Amino acid sequence: MKIQDLPYPDPGVPDARSGPRFLWWLFRNQQGGQLKALAWGLLHFLSVSALPFCVGVAVQAVVDRSGERLALAGGLLVLCCAGNAIGETFLHRAAVTNWITAAARVQQVLARKAAQLGSALTRRVAAGEVVSVSTGDVEKIGWFVEAWSRFTAAAVTIVVVCVGLVVYQPALGVLVAVGLPVLALAVLPLLPRATRRADFQREKAGRATELASDTVAGLRVLRGIGGEELFLDRYRSASQDVRHAAVRSARMWSLISAIQVLLPGLLLIAVVWYGVHLARQGRVSVGELVTVYSSIMLLTYPLRHFEEIAMAYSFSRPSARRAARVLALRRATDTGGSRDGAELPSGDLYDPGTRLLAPAGQLTAVVCGDPDAAGRLAERLGGHPSEEGTSVLLGGVPLDELPLDSARTAVLVQDKDPVLLSGTLRELLDVPKSGDIGAEEALAAAQCADVLAALVQGSLDADDPMDARITERGRSLSGGQRQRLALARSLITDPEVLVLDEPTSAVDSHTEARIAQGVRDLRAGRTTVVFTSSPLLLDRADRVVLVHEGEVTAVGAHRELVHGEPRYRAVVTRETDEEAASNSAAPSNATLDKTALTKVRNEQPELDEGPAKASALDDVLKELEEIEESA
Repeated sequence: MKIQDLPYPDPGVPDARSGPRFLWWLFRNQQGGQLKALAWGLLHFLSVSALPFCVGVAVQAVVDRSGERLALAGGLLVLCCAGNAIGETFLHRAAVTNWITAAARVQQVLARKAAQLGSALTRRVAAGEVVSVSTGDVEKIGWFVEAWSRFTAAAVTIVVVCVGLVVYQPALGVLVAVGLPVLALAVLPLLPRATRRADFQREKAGRATELASDTVAGLRVLRGIGGEELFLDRYRSASQDVRHAAVRSARMWSLISAIQVLLPGLLLIAVVWYGVHLARQGRVSVGELVTVYSSIMLLTYPLRHFEEIAMAYSFSRPSARRAARVLALRRATDTGGSRDGAELPSGDLYDPGTRLLAPAGQLTAVVCGDPDAAGRLAERLGGHPSEEGTSVLLGGVPLDELPLDSARTAVLVQDKDPVLLSGTLRELLDVPKSGDIGAEEALAAAQCADVLAALVQGSLDADDPMDARITERGRSLSGGQRQRLALARSLITDPEVLVLDEPTSAVDSHTEARIAQGVRDLRAGRTTVVFTSSPLLLDRADRVVLVHEGEVTAVGAHRELVHGEPRYRAVVTRETDEEAASNSAAPSNATLDKTALTKVRNEQPELDEGPAKASALDDVLKELEEIEESA
C-alpha cells in the first residue's frame, strides 16, 4: 500500500481482544511494507557493518605494502558507502510509509466503529478518551510499526556480524558474539518499571485531555455561572500531575539510555585489552584488531534500535489497549443486516418496548419526564439503541434486520446536542438528501434568517451566507443558533422518518412558535417524531404521547391531555409537587394554576437575545390563558 492509495478500500476486521493482539493484527496486515523495510534495512546496516572490514583490509595492506589490496579496499569502501546511502534513504521511506499506512488503517477502523455506534459511543466511552485514541494513540501505534521496520533489520544485522566476526577472527569474535546479546538484553529488567511509569503518564494525560475537552465544551456555561477559575485550577492540577509523571518516566528511560551507552563502552575496552594481548603474542594481526574494534564501534548504532523498539512498545501498548477497548464495543442489537438488498420500508413507526406508535405522515410529539429516558428512546427509534431490547418496527419491518446505513437512511435521529463541524455553511448542508427540499426551504423552516445575517457579518470575505465559515462546533454562535442550523441540516435530508430530540430547547418562544409551524408545513406527509415539553410544539402536533416510566400512559391532543392528565400537565407546566396536589384536590381540573402559568413564563429559556423576547413570553402566557378559558 502506497500513501497516495489511501484510504484503504477495506481496512479489515481488527482483533480487539487485547492490545498485543491488536498490534499483532496490525503487523500481519503490514507484512508487505515490513518486508520492503527489512530488505532496505539490511542493505543499509550491512553496508555500515562492512566498513570496518574494508578499513581493516586497507590498514593491513598498508602494513604489508600491498597496493593491489589497498585498491581493493578502496573499491569496497565505495560500494559500502553507496549501499549505505541508498539503503538508508529507502529504509526511511519504507519505515515512514509503514507508519502512515498503519496509522491510517487504525483511524479507518476507529472511524468505522464510531459510525456504527453513533451517539451510543460517548455514552459508553468518555469523549476525552475517544479524542485521545483517535489522535495521540494512533500516532504512538504508528511509531511502533515504524520502529519495528528498522528493528528487524538491525537485529538480523547484529546476528550476521557476530557470525562473521567468529569466522573472521574466532578469538575476538567469540568475545563479541557473547557480549552483544548481553548488551541487547541488559535493559530488559528495567522495562517493566519503565512501562508502568509510561502507562501512569498516559493515564494522567488522558485524564487531563478529558478535563480540557469537557471544560472547552461547557465554556459558555462556565462563564455564565462564574466557574472558569474553578475548572482552570482543576486543569492546572491535572497538568502538573502529567508533568510529574512524565519526569518520572523520563528518568527511567534516561537510565536505560545510559546503560545502552555504558555497556558497549565496557565491551569495547575489554575487546581492545584482549586484542592487544593477542596482537603482542602474534595471534591476531593489526588489521584484524582494527576490524573487530571498528565493528564494535559501529554496532552500537543498530543496538540503539533495541532501545527504540522497547520504548515504542512501552508507549504503544497502552495506546493499543485503549484502541482495542473502543473497537471491542458492539451495538446493543445487531443482526448483521439480514434483509440486505431489500427496499427501504415505510409506514407506521412502532416501538414494542414502550408501545409508542408514530403514524405514517403525521407529526407526533412525545413527552417524557426524564430527559435521559427521552434520549434513549430517540436512539431506539433510530434503530441503534444503547441497550438491548425488542427492535423498533417501521412498516412492520424490524430496523435491526436492516443494514445500518439503510436503517439510518429510513430513520434520521437528531439528538439534543447536535455537532456542527467547522467549514462553510454550504459544506454543513452538503449531506445525503432526497433532493425534494432545498437549502433555502430548510433554513426558512428552521427560522435561520438572523443566523445567516450573523454569519455574513462575522465573515470578512463572504457575501453569500452559504460561503460563510462556521467555527469549530459553532462556538461563535449562540446555543439557539446552533440548534436551528442543526435542525435545517436534518430537514434538508428529508428522511422517511425524522426524530428530533428537544430541537428548540435553547430557542426563544416567539421563534419556537414559527419553527413549530415551519417544521409542520415542510414535513407534511412525512413521519416526524419530536421529543419536547414545549406547549408551542405540542399544540401543533397531530398526536401527543405521554411516556411515563418507560411506557405510553396517555395519547391525545395537547389541550385534551393538559385538562385530563395530571402527569402530563405536571411535565408541560412544570408544576411542583405542592401545586400538583392542590390541583388534584380542586373540585375541577378544568383550570390551570396561576402559579404554574407564571412559572412557565418565568422559566422560558433566555439563551437567544432579540427584541421579540418579551412579547414572545407574553404569547406563551396568552396561549395558556386561552387554554384555561376554553376549559
